[in-house]
Amino acid sequence: MSGGNAWAGAAVAAVTAGYALFSRRLATTAVSGPMVFAASGVAIGPVGLGLIDLEHDAGGVLTLVEAALTLVLLTDAMTVRRRDLRVGGFLPGRLLGIGLPLTIGAGWLLAWPLLPGLTAWELALLGTILAPTDAALGKTAVSDPRVPPLVRSGLNVESGLNDGMALPFFVVFLAAVPGTHASQEGVAGVFWRSLVVSTALGLLVGGLGGWLLSWAGARGWVGGVWRQVFVLAVAAGSYTLAVVVDGSGFIAAWVAGFALGVSLRRGGTEGAAGDGRHAAVLAEQLAELLASLSFLLFGAVLLGPALEHLDWRIVLYAVLSLTVVRMVPVVLSLAGSGLALPTVAYIGWFGPRGLASVVFGLLVVEDQVPGVRLLGRVVAITVALSIVLHGASAVVLAQRYGAWHRKAAAARPGLREGAPGAQGAGPAATER
Repeated sequence: MSGGNAWAGAAVAAVTAGYALFSRRLATTAVSGPMVFAASGVAIGPVGLGLIDLEHDAGGVLTLVEAALTLVLLTDAMTVRRRDLRVGGFLPGRLLGIGLPLTIGAGWLLAWPLLPGLTAWELALLGTILAPTDAALGKTAVSDPRVPPLVRSGLNVESGLNDGMALPFFVVFLAAVPGTHASQEGVAGVFWRSLVVSTALGLLVGGLGGWLLSWAGARGWVGGVWRQVFVLAVAAGSYTLAVVVDGSGFIAAWVAGFALGVSLRRGGTEGAAGDGRHAAVLAEQLAELLASLSFLLFGAVLLGPALEHLDWRIVLYAVLSLTVVRMVPVVLSLAGSGLALPTVAYIGWFGPRGLASVVFGLLVVEDQVPGVRLLGRVVAITVALSIVLHGASAVVLAQRYGAWHRKAAAARPGLREGAPGAQGAGPAATER
């Protein structure tokens, strides 16, 4: 290991250890983990100490953030249960089925006048990159027990699934941009390999893996720790097999998570809950660690350089992306749902952009999209604003919204937000 890399490793270890020591204390404040890691990344990146930069450390950076997103996709999908969609399922159903496409479209159209020089497909790519949400950036907003279960569950399910649902749009738009590696195969070829073949591989690896784990568990052949290690192997296997056939490892891992969770629940080896969460504990914890390190690298390789080239158009688009582009589709998708205005506003505000946007942005950099510099800067500033604004407002707004809901539910027993049986917290997005 060279001296520069050694110092970079020492700095990353110091930041991680320092945050770990104060993590519980910081959890009750407006300072979130992503804030700490992103700010530390800026400090050790090229605009600070110069220990990490994308030009020399691209391979390691991409490997880490891709591993983080792979585990997040698999564990989120693995822990989705039918009852999450049956009980109060209208909320994530509307947010994903109506809100997500509208968010992509709004991001595309608003970028047109603000970011001249980008082609139509590059604008569509930007809208897709900034569409997925990340519950980890505003964890209190989706974990505070004062927030009604219906809203917590809905935001969790949305955050757990929309990054995977945005992937097909991302791979198709990336293939449509002239001059990229994906465009050489054409949209039809990318569609076939990334969506059809990768989905089939994910179903095969996840379904077979779940059956084998249930079979071995029923005979008492697998230990508790190795049950959890097996989930990591399923994530790695589904991802790498899809990459071997030039497909999408992310789509394969996402689908494998669904198949693995269903297979484990049918096998009945996951205890009374039957939801596969015990087997996913190690993968979720590793995903949380890798996600935190990804925010540190994001600060170093994307945010730091972007701060040196700030432009009013980029800042304005970032603000619009976190407000208009998110909130108008939410309002439209929840029209006629019976939810009160404070609830719609709360759901509309808490759509933070995080890990998926960072990974998609770095993949665009790797694929050398013609407008890569501008795209990277817009993604960096948008995610950075989200880290600060959503992280700082989560505790306060969760308290205020929870207080409103308590009073409103007492005055109106039939309040939709307090519908009986709307329990559960959805996928494990809040654990990231």
